[in-house]
Amino acid sequence: MFTRNNTRQVSAGRVPIGGGAPVSVQSMTNTDTRDAEATIAQINALESAGCELVRIAVPNAEAVDALRLIRKATEIPLVADIHFDCRLALACIEVGIDKLRINPGNIGSPAGVREVATAARDRGIPIRIGVNSGSLPRELVQRYGRTARAMVEAALGHIGLLEQEGFYDIVVSLKASDVPRTVQAYRLLAAGVNYPLHVGVTEAGPPPSGLVKSAVGIGVILDEGIGDTIRVSLTGDPVAEVSAGREILTALELRSFGPVIVSCPTCGRRRGDVVGIVSSVREAIATITVPITVAVMGCEVNGPGEARDADVGLACGNGVGLIFANGRVVRRVREAEMVPALVEAARAAASAKAAGQHV
Repeated sequence: MFTRNNTRQVSAGRVPIGGGAPVSVQSMTNTDTRDAEATIAQINALESAGCELVRIAVPNAEAVDALRLIRKATEIPLVADIHFDCRLALACIEVGIDKLRINPGNIGSPAGVREVATAARDRGIPIRIGVNSGSLPRELVQRYGRTARAMVEAALGHIGLLEQEGFYDIVVSLKASDVPRTVQAYRLLAAGVNYPLHVGVTEAGPPPSGLVKSAVGIGVILDEGIGDTIRVSLTGDPVAEVSAGREILTALELRSFGPVIVSCPTCGRRRGDVVGIVSSVREAIATITVPITVAVMGCEVNGPGEARDADVGLACGNGVGLIFANGRVVRRVREAEMVPALVEAARAAASAKAAGQHV
């Protein structure tokens, strides 16, 4: 297991970020913030999917007014995304936002930056500095091009503005729309600062390409011990971002959110409807919160041998299925009984693991 960077810890409401805290999963609403009802509904959907922080665009005073209603309707930590106008940031602080996403270099005058930093410090609100490769200062682009170096220099400049005001509850993100620049930027910054880092690939696009880019980029960065909170940026329903982020953390064994299903890719040897079985089993065990591994294998070649490390599993045969636990066959069932038998075994394994017993 890799060692995570030891970063400074800040708190966005109930969620700690950095300092060894679990890597948290974020997303962002794509509703018109002025439509409080629609935004609240989407926040609730995100929270139900496992999102731990929700970012909201606040482009104008009308959005601030809606945010007052939104804040009262949910307890999930909310992040206000603000550009160019420090007055909006100050208003969001008064509303009770849990975290700000700004760039001090374009939020207003030095006096405005000072006012925002003071208000955020007094309320214990961290500030995320969000650097994107597509919106770098002109002088840095002229000097370095739209490179990882330019992104890091931009972040350091913004960090300096807050540090000048004695503000250190800072989170930083460095996002490009391609994986190599994103990875390089995080490597460079992580080597020079100990602020917690928010990781993601910006404008990754729609699934499946956006999922692949995000998984590769975020996965590489996290695998090097870099990163304290993540967002998978996808074009579409943000709920999909949450499930993708959780899957990335699970794959890297950084966190566990319940059962993991291991299943063969299927081939001409398969003896059962692996796709259908996986779908039915996934739905049936969705309420299990204990981290167990459930395997579904299409033939005797893959199971139980290749799924020996699974807590429980199924190997399909000709009209029958073998239920196994920890690589040992425990039951032979008819084809029609395969799904309920596997679900029963999974629930038993989860109960035993929760009780500290060996299945």
